[in-house]
Amino acid sequence: MKMIYGIALIISLFLISCNSEPTLQKYFVENTENKNFVALDVSPDILNVDKTKLSVAQIDALKSFDKMNVLAFRLNETNKAEFETERAKVDLILKDKKYQQLMKFGSGKEGASVSFVGTDEHIEEFVFYANKKENGFAVVRILGKDMNPTSVMNMISVLQQSNIDLEQLKPLQQLLK
Repeated sequence: MKMIYGIALIISLFLISCNSEPTLQKYFVENTENKNFVALDVSPDILNVDKTKLSVAQIDALKSFDKMNVLAFRLNETNKAEFETERAKVDLILKDKKYQQLMKFGSGKEGASVSFVGTDEHIEEFVFYANKKENGFAVVRILGKDMNPTSVMNMISVLQQSNIDLEQLKPLQQLLK
């Protein structure tokens, strides 16, 4: 009987010690099925780029990109209260010191921000967050391995040369209507 209590105590301590703070990853998972959100996972294949025409630096940048997650809240007449609640949740998550803000545009009620997770030379995730009181908001997570500011600039040049596969972006069309 003491052994059962001991095991229960160890399991309880383990569960209590787990980080229960909100993260963007948890937020994405929790809202993927919510009817007010459009969720989309985009693979590097969307770029549809001819790798033979890329520089070594561009190829390295492309290799550092794993995937992109998009979660967008579409505002309408019936979900304004939920919009404010959900926007406040995202604002709170992004205030965590783990998300280092690079830049911010606009005001607190409307605008955009760019943040990252990691260190200057070993970025794991870029986060783009934009909100507009007439339309809703969107959070874009760009996940990768060992990204850095130079690889991001090289990735932008890859994007300029890409022939983006718009089929992967169809779920976002309903947000833009």
